[in-house]
Amino acid sequence: MELILRNVKKKDFPVLKSLAKSLGFEIEEKDKPYNPEFVKEILEAEQSIRDGKGVRITMEELKELCK
Repeated sequence: MELILRNVKKKDFPVLKSLAKSLGFEIEEKDKPYNPEFVKEILEAEQSIRDGKGVRITMEELKELCK
């Protein structure tokens, strides 16, 4: 039988891991890393905003864009 736990908090993981080990269960950890290109784009965008290259718009302008 296979059991999958999702959304386990980091603080709870050692307890669950210890319990599983004491009961003789196998543990397989799978992280879902973000796409490196996506991360790079986000970091570059944040840096450009810090460098003052962002564009400020008002709520009215934003609402107009969303029509």
